[in-house]
Amino acid sequence: MSIQEGDRVAVEYVGRFEDGSVFGTSKYAVAAERGLDEAQDRDADDYGPLAFTVGDGDVIDGLDEAVRGMTVGESATVTVPPESAYGEVRSERIREYDRETFEGMVGEAPEVGLHVHAQNGLHGDVVAVREETVEVDFNHELAGQTLVFDVEVVDRRPSGSD
Repeated sequence: MSIQEGDRVAVEYVGRFEDGSVFGTSKYAVAAERGLDEAQDRDADDYGPLAFTVGDGDVIDGLDEAVRGMTVGESATVTVPPESAYGEVRSERIREYDRETFEGMVGEAPEVGLHVHAQNGLHGDVVAVREETVEVDFNHELAGQTLVFDVEVVDRRPSGSD
């Protein structure tokens, strides 16, 4: 039977950018081959199928939509545009702070690439450090990107079967 809204599914996936570079995967062998396990400080126990309930908003819309109608054992390659993934880059999510204020909030000197956690729950990356100011981008790191997923449905539990 095919997957529909409310079903609990598990998928193996490899997520790539349009240029073919891998940004994420559920498969340890792929992560190790691409150096993602070390870059993300993860080991083999941190990998495995991605489980979610279709229609609950647990994953990006493009992936949620892609699995609908698939069956266990079925594989597909899905291209997800930004509007069905993490959205477009929004300029209002790039904020500038006085350097002294930034250091007081973060507790360390600004450096391009520094990942920060704001008190409001947002996560961002320092993208520019100037003499007086620091620029932080609070867009999701995959915002503005078209994503390509190779997915395989490995399990399905129909809605209401829990």
